[in-house]
Amino acid sequence: MVARSYPDVASADTLAEQRAKVDAWQSGAAAQALSLYPVNIVSSTLAGVPVRVVTPLSIPEAKAHRVLMNVHGGGFRVDSGSFTESIPIANLTQTRVVSVLYRLAPEHPFPAAVDDGVAVYRELLRNYEPRSIGLYGTSAGAILTAEISVRLRQLGLPLPAALGIFSGTGDLSQPGDSQSFFALHGLAGHLDMPGASANADYAGSTDRRDPVLSPIYADLRGMPPALFVTSTRDLLLSGTVNLHRAFIRAGVDARLVVFEALHHTFWGDPTLPESKEVHQMMADFFNERLGAASSGKAGGPTR
Repeated sequence: MVARSYPDVASADTLAEQRAKVDAWQSGAAAQALSLYPVNIVSSTLAGVPVRVVTPLSIPEAKAHRVLMNVHGGGFRVDSGSFTESIPIANLTQTRVVSVLYRLAPEHPFPAAVDDGVAVYRELLRNYEPRSIGLYGTSAGAILTAEISVRLRQLGLPLPAALGIFSGTGDLSQPGDSQSFFALHGLAGHLDMPGASANADYAGSTDRRDPVLSPIYADLRGMPPALFVTSTRDLLLSGTVNLHRAFIRAGVDARLVVFEALHHTFWGDPTLPESKEVHQMMADFFNERLGAASSGKAGGPTR
């Protein structure tokens, strides 16, 4: 996989063609993931936002009160993870995962995706205690995880028990060093010159140092415990480690795991041995951090 070659030329696909290709890949990867991590998947709507509800085949009574909220990756423009980011985690944690199908750019720039995430989280609070909710995402979803968390605190809402920031960044005002070296597939494939135009469709006219758009400029004190994951050929290696340092500076319990020689979000291929390792790490983190059962709220959306 590491030695696989990719064209150096930029893709000429239209956005519609990109979305069709990513949807087809995501369906195939979902089938692979389901063969390793069987779960039930139902399409639903929460707070007017479409979601996928990914439910383990069995949920122990001690975990029935918990839920994980996923915001998928895809550069804010496509859905490259609502299946592959949710299926393994639901299975390994024995916890229901609600994957948010937020509005995409360029049709819906910032803060549409954040607003959708906040709306779903508010709805989850109707059935779950904050200490029993985890929030996580990969790539664009990792960025959104931090953005949603900052927005929740601005709104005075209780924060979730744990965050998973898996190959993201907290600074959309400037590219990280790793974006000058690595493409989507690491050392292979087309490499764009990093610059201020990155994520322009998503950021729109918002100040790039807005503390929600770029949480590295927010007051991060009091953020939930967080797990950061990246790899040494990840184009967002710099973004991930810089945001992790910002969490550490703010006194947050933040762990960082860096895998060797693998590209951006390598765990999108669930068959890799490193993917199995990292999915177990992610699951263990959430199992440690989500609260024990209480006599309060329990249950949640099942269809």
